[in-house]
Amino acid sequence: MEKEILEHGLNFNRRRFLSSMSLGIGGVALGSLLMPNLFDGTGAEEGLAPGIPHFAPKAKRVIYLFQNGAPSQQELFDYKPKLRDLFGQEIPPSVRGTQRLTGMTANQASFPLVGSFVDFKQYGESRAWISDLMPYTSKIVDDICIIKSMYTEAINHDPALTFLQTGSQQGNRPSMGSWLSYGLGNENKNLPSFTVLLSRGVGNGQGVYSKLWSNGFLDSVHQGVQFSKGEDPVLYLRDPEGMNRTDRRDMLDNISQLNDLSYQEFGDPEITAKVKQYEMAYRMQTAVPEVMDLSKESDDIIKLYGPDCLVPGTFAANCLLARKLSENGVRFVQLYHQGWDQHGNLPFEIAKQAKDVDQASAALITDLKQRGLLDETLVIWGGEFGRTSYTQGKLTTDNYGRDHHPRCFTIWMAGGGIKPGIVYGETDELGYNIASNPVHVHDFQATVLHQLGLNHEKLIFKHLGRRYRLTDVSGKVVNDIIS
Repeated sequence: MEKEILEHGLNFNRRRFLSSMSLGIGGVALGSLLMPNLFDGTGAEEGLAPGIPHFAPKAKRVIYLFQNGAPSQQELFDYKPKLRDLFGQEIPPSVRGTQRLTGMTANQASFPLVGSFVDFKQYGESRAWISDLMPYTSKIVDDICIIKSMYTEAINHDPALTFLQTGSQQGNRPSMGSWLSYGLGNENKNLPSFTVLLSRGVGNGQGVYSKLWSNGFLDSVHQGVQFSKGEDPVLYLRDPEGMNRTDRRDMLDNISQLNDLSYQEFGDPEITAKVKQYEMAYRMQTAVPEVMDLSKESDDIIKLYGPDCLVPGTFAANCLLARKLSENGVRFVQLYHQGWDQHGNLPFEIAKQAKDVDQASAALITDLKQRGLLDETLVIWGGEFGRTSYTQGKLTTDNYGRDHHPRCFTIWMAGGGIKPGIVYGETDELGYNIASNPVHVHDFQATVLHQLGLNHEKLIFKHLGRRYRLTDVSGKVVNDIIS
């Protein structure tokens, strides 16, 4: 080699050559340690190597506290005293317009306005209005960004929920967590990059289906892993009776060899994906019980989240587990809390529902902040659409319901480079239409991806001849809420 270099007139001896090469090899080795999936070829067709964001991220992980069933913004965050003044009066046609109605109110002869039964107060430096139903959230108002101008096209639960989670109102698309797993890879090789936790409140629980955490057309390694509240958090993870770790290891090695032969013959990438899943399950046998164990949490933390955090399957317990999972490198932790579908008996049901989630939601923000994790963790709170300013069904002085309303709803976000202590967007005085700064579902999704260092227009996957992305063919980053 040295002779060839000298023959070509290059001033390069053996020592210099080996020294230079060692720097390159060292860089490659370091890269493979920092990002184990760097050289596996995944996403190479579209020029995206897993684990490498498009630009410097402001967040590393997401915790999505999804309030399934659509919380009524009028009773929680969007204060509209004018609705109280106009109690029982018909909503003006100029406000209602030609909006499509659900089958539950389309045949109503009357659409009387109704204000919130609960009072609001202003909190924090932002002077944000927060309902008396959310006393703990009012204490963290300077840590969160409240967006009052979200909107969607979907008017029923299933398509609206699917739209927020996958970018499409139809199923069989990858969920947001799967897209992040595909785009950024896994941070902890002993835990899945995308996990799901379910809880149920007191009201009418809209269904939550596994399609919401599906990998769609992406490799199955990107599918969300559901953790249950039972003795076995992940089903079929334990070794069957009579099998020990050594036997399991030998079995997996033999299965891997058979799968390698199948892959060489058929070339199906799902074969290698299955091998990865088997290996992940093997590593999770040790990692999951440790993460799910709350016995080492301090009394102060238990007090912060409330006594329900020690009851498996509650929203409070899932919030605490979300912190632990995120702290251990899980890229996307998705919580679904059912029970927000108050078409009737709203004052009674929403009060209990809010009590279920208020303390634990605020505790999660406080907990992350005091651990120095909030800056790198994006927390999202909200449902699939809003609620109407008029009542559904019979209206009395102390009871009413609200129907689905896609034109405007409220969510909040915190951490992960989002501006704290601000209110973004406004609705009109009746809380029926957006008055300023509308944020579409695809805008929201584009902003989430942006905070994790991903350009939503470049995070694509080619399937059946088409390039797909989470935001479909639209969406823009909401720069006004980014710090």
